[in-house]
Amino acid sequence: MKKIHVGFLLSYDYEKLKLSIPPVYKAADKIFIAEDINKKTWSGNEFVIDKSFYEWLEEFDVDNKIEFYRDNFYIPELTAIENDTRERHLLSLKMGIGNWLIQVDSDEYFIDFKSFVQNLRKYDHYLDDPEKNKVQFACFWLIIYKYTKEGILYVDKPMKSVFATNYPNYKYARRTNERTVYFDNLVLHESIARTEEELLCKLKNWGHSSEVDKNFLKKWKMIDENNYDQFEDFYYIKPNRWKKLDYLPTRKMTDLKKIVVSKPKLRVSKSYLRSKNFGQWIKSLWREKSIL
Repeated sequence: MKKIHVGFLLSYDYEKLKLSIPPVYKAADKIFIAEDINKKTWSGNEFVIDKSFYEWLEEFDVDNKIEFYRDNFYIPELTAIENDTRERHLLSLKMGIGNWLIQVDSDEYFIDFKSFVQNLRKYDHYLDDPEKNKVQFACFWLIIYKYTKEGILYVDKPMKSVFATNYPNYKYARRTNERTVYFDNLVLHESIARTEEELLCKLKNWGHSSEVDKNFLKKWKMIDENNYDQFEDFYYIKPNRWKKLDYLPTRKMTDLKKIVVSKPKLRVSKSYLRSKNFGQWIKSLWREKSIL
């Protein structure tokens, strides 16, 4: 027990796992990949996995860390986001309560997963009795909004997102609504940075399919590196959550990681982390008192 277990979900965008698995591979004790036995998305649409992906995975897995978990993850009576949450719950049960349960989506790329694990290990005592000491851990996304001919457009400030827990009582996707501990680790998130065809596929099949703002796609198609600073409010559900975009003149993942590390604007300040973590600690105390 107390292992670093990382879970991934395999679906229509499975090719992106070739980018998201390698950054976590060395520091993970085991990696689990959840795959629907009927090759259906959370919306009930079918997808196909090319056999070359499984061949790549077998060749890449030199330490024999990767295990498939195949089950029925599409329930017609549930909404897409309910199927999303259910699959993550089942995957974490498979990963085993008593271990660190980390879930990374296929379009999320940790910049320094080893550092994230080192931060997580400071809280190993929360694994002694997970059900009585529920906690979740958040990092910060650098959200890539769109690829252009020469670079990327990205949301101009890091956005928090939960990645790990000791007890998977998920309420919405991988969020448990328990006390959150924030780390300053950055994760590149491609999010909606796809070709138009890939984005349309995602909008039809992901957990948020019923929530997308009706004007989102029209704006996304119109925005480029020459006009992005003339607009605001870019988020796909509540537009003002992503207020502004910025631009980086490269599309190479290795260059992006170097640039991100060197940009002070994209770093999360220690004072901000202290404030967030202190506030979460106070909330957890009030929650405990109300239960008693």
